[in-house]
Amino acid sequence: MAPERPPALLMEGVRKTYPSGDDEVVALDDVDLTVGADEIVALVGPSGSGKTTLCSIAGALLTPTAGVVTVGGEDTSGYSGRQLTEFRRTRVGFVFQTVNLVPFLTARENLLVVDEIGPRTGRRARERADQLLDELGLGDRRGSMPAQLSGGQRQRVAIARALMNEPALVLFDEPTSALDTRLGEQVVRLIRDEMKSRGTAAIIVTHDERITRHADRTVRIVDGRVTVPEGAPA
Repeated sequence: MAPERPPALLMEGVRKTYPSGDDEVVALDDVDLTVGADEIVALVGPSGSGKTTLCSIAGALLTPTAGVVTVGGEDTSGYSGRQLTEFRRTRVGFVFQTVNLVPFLTARENLLVVDEIGPRTGRRARERADQLLDELGLGDRRGSMPAQLSGGQRQRVAIARALMNEPALVLFDEPTSALDTRLGEQVVRLIRDEMKSRGTAAIIVTHDERITRHADRTVRIVDGRVTVPEGAPA
């Protein structure tokens, strides 16, 4: 029997504050949250509730003011800036709302850029990029520039790029916000299928009910405080 995998994300007493004159602004307020090794969590809340801060800390883009953050069994709480940079390269995938593909690189090259700073180089990186593009139905578009791709195709390239280094956790920021209903539904199903087929965990920041229906559970955040549905893991 294979050993049990650690949670993809474990936050314990995570707090993030910013100075504001003689006072402070609390962005996250003692957050406890566990995301299973292959769990898909929809993170919802109003603007300014702390969604982006939570994901930025989970992805090592921000450091918490207090608390412990563990991703895939790796405690990042005391990491230096250099260690956090390396951690982001190898352990976390990001799919941003604006997709952020490099406009002058092909779909394939957008994936290979990730592995220029990752664990694979040369033939291994090219094989990995081609495999992901094929699996995501983009094998015939690997030589296309982002401007030559539809919105849904660009989103799939972004998903493939996030998976290049086989991360423990992928963070999605409003992945359907720029898509119509039909394409949005396709992308949501694609995200779920791809994450589940790889046993990869995901947090999806969203206001879109299409996503909450496909997530394993929904976590809500208001004023920096996370609420977890009764019976669900913290």
